[in-house]
Amino acid sequence: MTAESAPRPELVPVPVAAPAHASMPAPRDLEPLAALPLALLALLKLAVQLAAIPRYGYFRDELYYLACADHPALGYVDQAPLSIWILAAARPILGTSLFGLRLLPALAGVATVVIAGLIARELGGGRAAQTLAGLAAIVSPIYLALDHYYSMNAFDLLVWSGAFWILARFARTRDPRLWIPLGLLLGAGLLNKISVLWLGAGIAAGLALTAHRRVLLTKGPWIAAALSLALFAPHLLWQAVNGAPTLEFMRNAAAHKMAAVSIAGFLASQVLDMNPLLAPLWIGGLVWLLVAKRARHARILGVVYLTVLGVLLFLGRSRAYYLTLAYPPLLAAGAVAWERLTRRRGLGWTRPALLVLLLASGILMAPLALPLLPVESYIRYAKALGVAPKTEERQELGELPQHYADMFGWEELADAVARAYRSLPPEDRARCSVFAQNYGEAGAIDFFGRARGLPRALSGHNSYWMWGPGDATGEVMIVVGGDLEDNREVFEELEQVDLVKCALCMPYERDMPVYVGRRLKKPLRALWPELKRYI
Repeated sequence: MTAESAPRPELVPVPVAAPAHASMPAPRDLEPLAALPLALLALLKLAVQLAAIPRYGYFRDELYYLACADHPALGYVDQAPLSIWILAAARPILGTSLFGLRLLPALAGVATVVIAGLIARELGGGRAAQTLAGLAAIVSPIYLALDHYYSMNAFDLLVWSGAFWILARFARTRDPRLWIPLGLLLGAGLLNKISVLWLGAGIAAGLALTAHRRVLLTKGPWIAAALSLALFAPHLLWQAVNGAPTLEFMRNAAAHKMAAVSIAGFLASQVLDMNPLLAPLWIGGLVWLLVAKRARHARILGVVYLTVLGVLLFLGRSRAYYLTLAYPPLLAAGAVAWERLTRRRGLGWTRPALLVLLLASGILMAPLALPLLPVESYIRYAKALGVAPKTEERQELGELPQHYADMFGWEELADAVARAYRSLPPEDRARCSVFAQNYGEAGAIDFFGRARGLPRALSGHNSYWMWGPGDATGEVMIVVGGDLEDNREVFEELEQVDLVKCALCMPYERDMPVYVGRRLKKPLRALWPELKRYI
């Protein structure tokens, strides 16, 4: 038998183990990046945010954040520490002017706009979908408001958006290496605001309830969870050492501060806060994520949203804006579904029309979220639109909504305290301290009082109480606000010396008295535990 005629060996198929995602479709290629439209949208977002910076004044929470930055720590009564660390690091470079303070939130908002477009791209969107998703993130009034002033909220929105982008990318590529950046981002997010726990719960539910559940048998998600916990651990340790002050703060806020919201009211606020014209887009995006065959791989994004919605409705007293952090993937998904619908039905001509319509709605609603108009013009404008001031706290409102009213009166307050301070004899000024009722008033005295020669403020509100009375004795004390009879109960002698008038402030801070008290009836350190107000 010749070599040519020898029988060939039979090829026997070798069984291969199915990959963890065998039930998922193969990874899809990305559409080209809409670089120029997203860059133009980023510039538009930045221009709008910067235009609003100089108007009105410092927001109440900004003054408190600046005070917190003077007290570096692993935690604060009402917040995790990351945004304070960022402020402390940026302050020597950017300064504490309104521009310097609000530049970082504005840039975070710019990044969120770009990420919305990138999420649409990961979901299969082309240039039209990426552009629409980015524009939708601009014309949402709640995002304009969150990105206007310095707080943890602008960074919180950025963290959620970034996490959704990574999830969308994982859903498309199934790249296990993405669990590491996701874990690091969630850990940093927890150090910024512990409500990222809701996002973590949504991701866990999304993995368990979709075809991605097999990933739970791999080490990737557990590595992400471990990284998040490792980054969050220092703050958890701080909470344990200090008696869990944030839990006490949250209990008190739910019981005494936050107004109850019905399910209907909560859902209606979602439509209003996100811009009513965006409702068809994000509702359509949610439906597309949950039922469309082409979106089966990205269904986890819809489940995350529904999980967070369920958690907030269960809690009962959640602020409506808490859920708005979960809308970037719905906006992106809606943009992708819309792009495909117009392509299939030959309705491409409607695309520029929709962009113009959304841009017009954003222009219409922007003054409700950003202080772009003089106060008198804003009041007339809001009345013309039929928009009444609102708050999600148990507070009386005047003609301005709380997010605007809390930008007025701070320098006037510091001036009144300075007048009271200068009126004291030199020996009294040497031992004088200043007490304020809340962290906004105390923060204003600390920030504006430096140039006026005032001592640092004391307060029983949140982290100010934790910082303690220092070396103050209470022998002579300027007291801002508070009930006259309550103040008389703690001083041997009390005299009202001034009145802070502010027509645009929150009603409870209009016509605020300034007292000089002498000789506390008990030592200040003995009185201090009674002054604690975590709320």
